[in-house]
Amino acid sequence: MPLDREPATDIGERKLSTLRGVVSALEIALSRLGIERVQDLWFHLPLRYEDRTRLTPIRELVPGAPAQVEGVVAACERSFRFRPQLRLAITDASAGTLLLRFFHFRTAQAEQLAPGTRLRVYGDVRAGAQGLEMVHPSYQRIDGEAVPDEALSPVYPLTEGVGQQRLARLVQQALALLPDDAALECLPPALRARHAPGSLREALRFVHRPPPDADVAALLAGRHPAQRRLAFEELLAHNLSLKRLRRAVKQRVAPRIATPGARRAALLAALPFRLTRAQERVLGELDRDLATGAPMLRLVQGDVGSGKTVVAALAALAAIDAGWQAAVMAPTEVLAEQHRASFSRWLDPLGVRIAWLAGRVKGKARLGALEALAGDAELVIGTHALMQEGVRFRRLGLSIVDEQHRFGVHQRLALRDKGLAGAPVPHQLVMTATPIPRTLAMTAYADLDVSVIDELPPGRMPVQTVAIGAARREEVIERIRHACAEGRQAYWVCTLIEESELLEAQAAEAAHQALHAALPGIPVGLVHGRMKPAEKQAAMAAFQSGATRLLVATTVIEVGVDVPNASLMVIENAERLGLSQLHQLRGRVGRGAQASSCVLLYQPPLSAAAKERLAVLRETSDGFRIAERDLELRGPGEMLGTRQTGEAAFRVADLARDAAVLPEVAAAADALLAADPAAAQRLVRRWVGGAARYAEA
Repeated sequence: MPLDREPATDIGERKLSTLRGVVSALEIALSRLGIERVQDLWFHLPLRYEDRTRLTPIRELVPGAPAQVEGVVAACERSFRFRPQLRLAITDASAGTLLLRFFHFRTAQAEQLAPGTRLRVYGDVRAGAQGLEMVHPSYQRIDGEAVPDEALSPVYPLTEGVGQQRLARLVQQALALLPDDAALECLPPALRARHAPGSLREALRFVHRPPPDADVAALLAGRHPAQRRLAFEELLAHNLSLKRLRRAVKQRVAPRIATPGARRAALLAALPFRLTRAQERVLGELDRDLATGAPMLRLVQGDVGSGKTVVAALAALAAIDAGWQAAVMAPTEVLAEQHRASFSRWLDPLGVRIAWLAGRVKGKARLGALEALAGDAELVIGTHALMQEGVRFRRLGLSIVDEQHRFGVHQRLALRDKGLAGAPVPHQLVMTATPIPRTLAMTAYADLDVSVIDELPPGRMPVQTVAIGAARREEVIERIRHACAEGRQAYWVCTLIEESELLEAQAAEAAHQALHAALPGIPVGLVHGRMKPAEKQAAMAAFQSGATRLLVATTVIEVGVDVPNASLMVIENAERLGLSQLHQLRGRVGRGAQASSCVLLYQPPLSAAAKERLAVLRETSDGFRIAERDLELRGPGEMLGTRQTGEAAFRVADLARDAAVLPEVAAAADALLAADPAAAQRLVRRWVGGAARYAEA
């Protein structure tokens, strides 16, 4: 059959091995990117574009913005402190100096970059301790005259064994096989005319290889009509996949948990506080879901300290009183331990049998826990260990997943499937202390109903927030000394710009030593991600008991630490964190009766975005307002924890930028599911790929 007549489905479904230069090792590498068919290359879209069409004088560089410069190597230095590092200083005709840093380099590479070598360099500019710098920029040696590129350069997501040039050549091969629009389209003509005008074929060709006369500003902003056409289709596919998941789950049978028993009334009477109106409203929504006999799929979100945990405990008690088991899963042992303490304090007096399962539970203790799960345990609390092989529940009726943004959809499903084969499907309650803007929730959690606890308990005092330059570090240390002298406790949180757990641990250890020396007589604790679980737990227990007055930590304490006596939080290098993470950290204080403070210790000079983030933190403690601004400033990735879960990792869409079209996307998804389920399935397969299996759950 001639190529131009071959059906699009056949062309798109061709194996990669049919392309020139694709051997088995390359196929394996590409599969890690979700690229297994020719069609996957069509829709493996650039993450961004690099504007290498012009050169910027070094003196005109701005921190926080990418740029291309050309200069001469003035100095080259290798160091091996902590880890190998290659440092270059380059200068240009503007008499400016730029530092280049490489952590991964070969000896031969260093020898090729001797002083006097002319380089063309492209990368992100940032403020370093010794002036402006680029870390791991791309570069080329310049011999004689070299002209800048004529068009924007696409930058694709990569994996080990696949470089940019190689992937770009494969994409061009695949694009040469594109069929005509009629064969390529999944969307019905009426829906396309209303929501996604323009040619899909031409949009793909354009975004992969923008022509020299392309609107550079629109492309870099992600607002070119070709990108908008693809973004709508991608958002539609993700929305469809979650709605198909929801439909499939809702068709199954769940326990019918009717009116809560007497033990709920006993727990409410025993609590030292009254539920807020928002807690009562959300609890009512949970009760209605549990009573229907269809699986509950509900997300409860609320700001730090809004009282989600007690609402979850009341829902769990309803399931237990109805003869079912409940399970609570948290992303860290620290948070799981805190849940264990809270639930035990509330439910032990009521005779509820509680089991515990975490990664560090081994040997006989683990066997005992597994027997309890399969036997008389009514409530099980744990970490990812609850999803491991060999874990089975006797009669699981309700699964509760805390800090939802740390888990993926598949992990929620894995916990749900731990019940007995043929038994009713457990209800699912997921919670997050990261307030999620409505537009984001519409797309990221389209499979879930959303409840909001939008009221803090009475008596909570707002945390006073100040931003202080690193030059005033001694003043901050003196403030800690004063707080500890008054019997209070404090946190000192260390962050690094490099995403390295090892370096963060080293930074925390260095800060711990320095603060221990500066604060004689004050017990200083330490916790970071590279400590053994038992060591972390001991450090946290010492702080919670008051034996430790100051706790030096990495962002590992972002969730799950509740110490009412802690009234001072210092966040070092605060400019390097996003708003939601800063707000989460700040929420670790202000949990007692005394006034609390948060000090944002920053390293000048600040970029415009960093200034804005710190200003928002100083101005408001409203988590929902902060979440909206975080979405605008940083996008959804940090809020949803995409590095951990892979969720919301869109190829061309941007939930902040494209928020205005999300209601249209939701409506179009409903219409397409009703009118053409086969087209919906094809669209999901195109954009979501292997993850579409979750839609069959």
